[in-house]
Amino acid sequence: MQYNLDTPLDKEVLRKLRAGDRVEINGAVYAARDAAHKNMAAMLEEGRELPFDIKGQVIYYVGPCPAKPGKVIGSAGPTTSGRMDVYTPVLVEKGLAGMIGKGLRSRDVIEAMIKHGAIYFGAIGGAGALIAKHVVSQEIIAFPELGPEALRKLHVVGFPVVVLIDSHGNNLYEIGKKKYRQVYTLNL
Repeated sequence: MQYNLDTPLDKEVLRKLRAGDRVEINGAVYAARDAAHKNMAAMLEEGRELPFDIKGQVIYYVGPCPAKPGKVIGSAGPTTSGRMDVYTPVLVEKGLAGMIGKGLRSRDVIEAMIKHGAIYFGAIGGAGALIAKHVVSQEIIAFPELGPEALRKLHVVGFPVVVLIDSHGNNLYEIGKKKYRQVYTLNL
């Protein structure tokens, strides 16, 4: 199925999404990689507020390239999500509704997603220049010392993603492997 979603995301709407669904996201998406996640986790551990209200929000695992003259942002392809797995369950517990990245997720992340109704979206690795065209504005909101890994607020329009893991734990990576084996099993 195809969906258009506005941020912040509605958990009831997210429960309807299934692994493999195509989605276009509009609104604020927060860009953060491992260094920013480490800082956010430390803030929560110290009892401090995060730099943004995380409830219903989406974090895109990206450290964008510098923008060329006249452009909003440089190439903005996803980074490997597994590097954020140690920090993700607590963010999901605090209200993070969606994550965008590439690659597998840990069992702890998937369990937190199921428990709290979050979604893991995939963006196409290697398509950073095309993805960047969907970012209409950006601002650094925290951790400027991290350079490309600073926490950014991106405003996106028609940002294309696929549901990799839905809020019920259905995993497109597992579904895809199973379908492949059914079609291409060699009878030796």
